[in-house]
Amino acid sequence: MKKVTLLATALAMVTGSAFAADMPLKALKAPPAPAFDPWDIAFGGAIMSDYIFRGVTQSNHKPSVAAYFEPRYNINKDLQLYAGVSAESISFANRAAAEVDVYGGIRPTFGAFAFDIGVWGYLYPGGSCADNVLTGAIPGGGVCSVSTTTIFLADGNVMKKDVSFFEVYGKMNYTINDSWSVGVNEYYSPNFLNSGAWGDYASVTAKWIAPSTTFGASGFGMYVSGEFGRQWLGTSDAFYGIPGTIYANGIPYKSYNTWNVGVGFTYKVFTLDLRYSDSNLNKGDCNAFTSAFNATGTTSVTAINPGGAGSNWCGAAGIAKLSFDLTAMTNLK
Repeated sequence: MKKVTLLATALAMVTGSAFAADMPLKALKAPPAPAFDPWDIAFGGAIMSDYIFRGVTQSNHKPSVAAYFEPRYNINKDLQLYAGVSAESISFANRAAAEVDVYGGIRPTFGAFAFDIGVWGYLYPGGSCADNVLTGAIPGGGVCSVSTTTIFLADGNVMKKDVSFFEVYGKMNYTINDSWSVGVNEYYSPNFLNSGAWGDYASVTAKWIAPSTTFGASGFGMYVSGEFGRQWLGTSDAFYGIPGTIYANGIPYKSYNTWNVGVGFTYKVFTLDLRYSDSNLNKGDCNAFTSAFNATGTTSVTAINPGGAGSNWCGAAGIAKLSFDLTAMTNLK
């Protein structure tokens, strides 16, 4: 009797299991895919102890503030269009106190390769003549309302009222792994700083990012990065020429090398970057290139700087920069 009971129980279990397997199940709906929003906006700001541009201070080795605003349109995950505006405080010899940049371009990505191709315009509003002094016979002179009038400085330098210019550029960054990336950059201007001289800048970069486990779950990060570049420069127009010399119609600016290396610390949207920057441009040729308003001495004589005044605007400098960067899609949702 017990055997019959056990057999009946076993059959019931098998039959029940089979019926359960045959019962139709209600299909679960997959969650809807998130809608693709192609638009994004990046913006941020910074305060820095010195505004260095390709090895040359733009702020007379004094603190500078900066801000930017950049709308972006993502055609797909590998192709982005963008345009932007940024501004930095400066201290130029023509009394311009701000640099306003207007730029735009395209950023295609192919696997580990990220490209950036565009046009960058550098505008320097507020340039003026020194105490309304006219330029006399200096080419490009005239009255102070003319955009190419000059500013006379106590050290004998001159600078055009308007030094705005533009560059076309191409950049490529290759991500080796989660920690390492390298890049190359190329910028060209047919009229660098409105001097009449063409300018071409090329550089190589490298960056190491500390592993995410370095600081645990604290939200802190760290990187080390560096750049080595060369700025090639052509010959200026007659405005900057040296009367009575072979350079009366313009001076051949000295091309130079520049480099920087630094360490950065990140926390959420904030970055503290500590950097060393330098160039091999000597004080005399630096003075001829920058028209520095505080050049001193008479011993920094070069072929294009016969007066001998020297400038430290192209020398070694340490920069501390605190910045924040946000994007609407990532930080403001």
